[in-house]
Amino acid sequence: MTRRTKIIAVAAGALAIGGGGAAIAGATGVVGDDDGSEQAISGAALERASATALEHTGGGEVTDTEVGDEESMYEVEVTLDDGSQTDVQLDEQFNVVGDETDPAGEDRAEGEE
Repeated sequence: MTRRTKIIAVAAGALAIGGGGAAIAGATGVVGDDDGSEQAISGAALERASATALEHTGGGEVTDTEVGDEESMYEVEVTLDDGSQTDVQLDEQFNVVGDETDPAGEDRAEGEE
């Protein structure tokens, strides 16, 4: 093998390893999660949390969920027909313990309250 061929082979191998790591991170849901702790609500809890949040907001579409949010046990993000978003906070028994609404077109910055 020539020196140039060896360099190309090593570079290709490094890219393949890096790409594989990114694929694994994406498959485990780590990409976009700053500290790796966000976990979506699932199963029966998702159904119950979604129903409670939609009842609280008077409709809309559930667009994101999280277990163990820093403010409550469950957080359900609901996007309303006017484009605004409401984060509904629920306790362990699926009772609403708080909410925060962003007007249409205004997204909160990560970590901003």
